[in-house]
Amino acid sequence: MELSLATRTVGECTVLEVGGEVDVYTAPRLRERLIELIDAGARRVVVDLGRVDFLDSTGLGVLVGALKRLRSVGGTFALVCDKEPLLKIFRITALDQVFPLHPTVDAAVAAGAAGNGA
Repeated sequence: MELSLATRTVGECTVLEVGGEVDVYTAPRLRERLIELIDAGARRVVVDLGRVDFLDSTGLGVLVGALKRLRSVGGTFALVCDKEPLLKIFRITALDQVFPLHPTVDAAVAAGAAGNGA
């Protein structure tokens, strides 16, 4: 399955909508897009995983890398995820303790606007 990436701005946040499968083959595209956004000045980034069907360890690594990159420039990073299979991956890997996880983009944006993002 292909990876789809779409960017939009909601309030002060840059929302990256991700769809399809994030795996060893598609994760480099996601990494490149996140780096482009951060290098272009995005400091409050929300990644919407609502249309992601599969996420492997490579994809998790890309998300961790983006979180570290944003933190190094004083930014915030949050994930939107309400699919139980994906939430289970975050719980099993304890990354639910690392990433702010939100059920909707609006919830993530509200938390980010309040300065509560990671």
